[in-house]
Amino acid sequence: MDQTVAVITPAWKAQATIVNTVQSLLAQTYPDWQLWLVADDGFDYQAYLAAADISDPRFRFLSSGGSGRGASIARNVALEQITAPCAAILDADDRLKPRKLELAVAALAEHAIVSTALDVMTDDFRHLRNVGDGPDLVLSAGTHKWVSLSMDSMIVWDRRRADGRYDPTMSNMTDLDFLLQLYRTAPTSMHLGTPLHDYIKRSSSMSNGKNVAAGMIASKTEILRRLATGHYGLPAQQVDGIAAFLRISLQAEALYQAALAARPGLLFEDHIESMLNEKRPTHLGRPPGTGTNDA
Repeated sequence: MDQTVAVITPAWKAQATIVNTVQSLLAQTYPDWQLWLVADDGFDYQAYLAAADISDPRFRFLSSGGSGRGASIARNVALEQITAPCAAILDADDRLKPRKLELAVAALAEHAIVSTALDVMTDDFRHLRNVGDGPDLVLSAGTHKWVSLSMDSMIVWDRRRADGRYDPTMSNMTDLDFLLQLYRTAPTSMHLGTPLHDYIKRSSSMSNGKNVAAGMIASKTEILRRLATGHYGLPAQQVDGIAAFLRISLQAEALYQAALAARPGLLFEDHIESMLNEKRPTHLGRPPGTGTNDA
């Protein structure tokens, strides 16, 4: 059975990072992939990579049709054109560990959605912490965020069993909105507790920006509204689990600036984790982030 993975990478002013990102894809132990690099800045990334002696017949280059249209539109451009049965998201400043696709595709044999633990790093690749590391777990829409508490774009999915599109009207949390679309037709997912994805936290990125709180709060509130109106078509128990996470996350947003002032450099993941662990569903076992798996 065809298990080609289309890796979708939106790129906006990514010249400083794209070489490392693409090299991590070239280093994959699983060879059956395609790169769909979507320029959202009018830049010729094909020529730029070629100048760095990086080319491959598996590369595909597209344009978002403008500049700064946003990652959601850029990802959707690729999603409308890819024909591969499986897909993955790789942001233009992140990296895949060498076995990411190999292990994810193996897990797709039983589950249409595969997420992985994250190795959270600075932009000079200094390790900050892991997120979601520990044992491999079968998750549902209602339990996913209690394990994978940060970022939801690190997934690999089988488009024949679950698919969706990114919502360009939302300023934040589009990855969670997309993931909930996938759970409509894929009731469970596999979470691989080994950190297989390098998530780069930039001081200038949305996740670290000073003016992000309002957008995060608005987007989380909108997802709560969608859940309440049955927008995602999920069972009530699953809706309750997601909503419980989001309510705690909104509380964490409200308290974060004061906590950051008291502890400069505090990661939002560290801030929210203790709040989540107090009300973590008991069937998920020990809190995430305490595993010892090596990538």
